[in-house]
Amino acid sequence: MMPDLTGKVVVITGASRGIGAALAEDFAARGMRLGLCSRGAPVLENGEDVLAARVDVRDEEAVEAFAAAVEERFGAIDLWINNAGVLDPIKPLRDLSLDEFRGHLEINLIGLFLGTRAYVHHLRRRGGEGVLINISSGAAWRGYAGWAAYCSGKGAVDRLSECVQLEEEGTGLRVY
Repeated sequence: MMPDLTGKVVVITGASRGIGAALAEDFAARGMRLGLCSRGAPVLENGEDVLAARVDVRDEEAVEAFAAAVEERFGAIDLWINNAGVLDPIKPLRDLSLDEFRGHLEINLIGLFLGTRAYVHHLRRRGGEGVLINISSGAAWRGYAGWAAYCSGKGAVDRLSECVQLEEEGTGLRVY
């Protein structure tokens, strides 16, 4: 049985397509209030229960400003989902440039770090409970040829999430 989510507030990064778009549509149907951001246009437009914005998760100021805008509009954020991510580049490490590797990690790891930190600051400021979901992958557990950037980034996501859970133990934050 699903809990009643009516009126709960969720932030979803990477809410323009794929998992993020599907989550946004499902949560909207369940009556949640949504803070949706992505580099492209989020799947849902601004409305009474939706704050949608183009935000590059690599931009520290933009992520902080978006978190503040969601809080100002809807109040306490109950759930934060760091979903923004890319798969590319897919190529052997020997052919991977530093700029390609760095660019990948700036979205998949640094962007997630910025979202996680914004949410932890939000919860500490307002008190109360919250749930943080950092989208990872089975690629965090084993390597795949050509996926050096993706696998290493997702492994780092898992360890970062584990550290935050330990650091925030007892504050009411649950990290998945």
